[in-house]
Amino acid sequence: MQVIDWDLAVTTGTRLVRPGPQVSREEARQAVAELRTLSREAEGHVRQFTKIHTETAPQPATVVDRPGWIKANVQGFRVVLEPLTQRMSSGANQAPAIVTAVGSRITGVEVGAVLAFLASRVLGQYELFLPPDPTGQEPVGRLTLVAPNIVHAEREMNVNPHDFRLWVCLHEETHRVQFTGVTWLREYVRSQMTEFLLASDLDLPTLLERLRNAADTVADVVRGGEGNLIDAIQSPAQKEILDRLTAVMTLVEGHGDYVMDAVGPSVVPSVADIRAKFAQRREGGSRLDRTVRRLLGIEVKMKQYAEGSAFVRTVVDRVGMDGFNKVWTSPETLPTTQEIADPNAWISRVIGTPALPA
Repeated sequence: MQVIDWDLAVTTGTRLVRPGPQVSREEARQAVAELRTLSREAEGHVRQFTKIHTETAPQPATVVDRPGWIKANVQGFRVVLEPLTQRMSSGANQAPAIVTAVGSRITGVEVGAVLAFLASRVLGQYELFLPPDPTGQEPVGRLTLVAPNIVHAEREMNVNPHDFRLWVCLHEETHRVQFTGVTWLREYVRSQMTEFLLASDLDLPTLLERLRNAADTVADVVRGGEGNLIDAIQSPAQKEILDRLTAVMTLVEGHGDYVMDAVGPSVVPSVADIRAKFAQRREGGSRLDRTVRRLLGIEVKMKQYAEGSAFVRTVVDRVGMDGFNKVWTSPETLPTTQEIADPNAWISRVIGTPALPA
């Protein structure tokens, strides 16, 4: 059973995505070459600052255009959703073939449209989930940078291109160091995502109820509400799992933001100007753009950057980098969502001594 027509998702996404900024062939070549070089440079800065060591040899980033980012993410989605697809295929109450075929095409178009929206905004990402290589082995992950979006952002904000590219690389390389240096972290995130998917209720009445909730959420957000589609369609059992996922991703994203700004002043001369303009850019956009971002949960992700960064900064200030790095000891030492809001509680639980006053 194919829940989503992935080929149609790629076709739809690449057809709908907007073209990148106008650059000459030489400008494009230089941007790609510099991003690859800076990704290697950034990894050294990140390893030294975070004190997270990995046996994985440094690799240059994979630099893609917007259609390339869409194709890469479809590959990742297929890997992540495979457990759910297998369960639906083996279920006793399977939908008729014609319903499945039509449904997979509809969802393929919807996924493609969402990816087209995101593909013009994402600067880079560390791809955790990739299809096995020809030998059957699963890659650890891949750092991807979206060159047209980086060039577009640096032009739009009128910042120093070299500094901005290195700054972006510092954030994304932090994710590579996290997931290659903390050996259990990738599998933990995968297991939580699989558990989240398999906790969904798939019977028809429940599905219809979720769709009605989603429609109500869309209407509410258009009127200025705070909901998002993820909250609208999840089951009660999924809420607890999502809470754990939200906590670990808030930590991971906040750590990336903290590192890029902490390392920045020593290697990115214009980091203060870049951060100020980038923060303003995150909050901007048309009303439609802001509405779509809220629906897709992107506004929640922006909040994760701020909350996670504040947690890391507070802990490092009070117990040092070595103390903070105890967060990577095991899943049990990860902060809960409540502890991210109250770093002293995490310090007391994991470090074992009360935090020093701020």
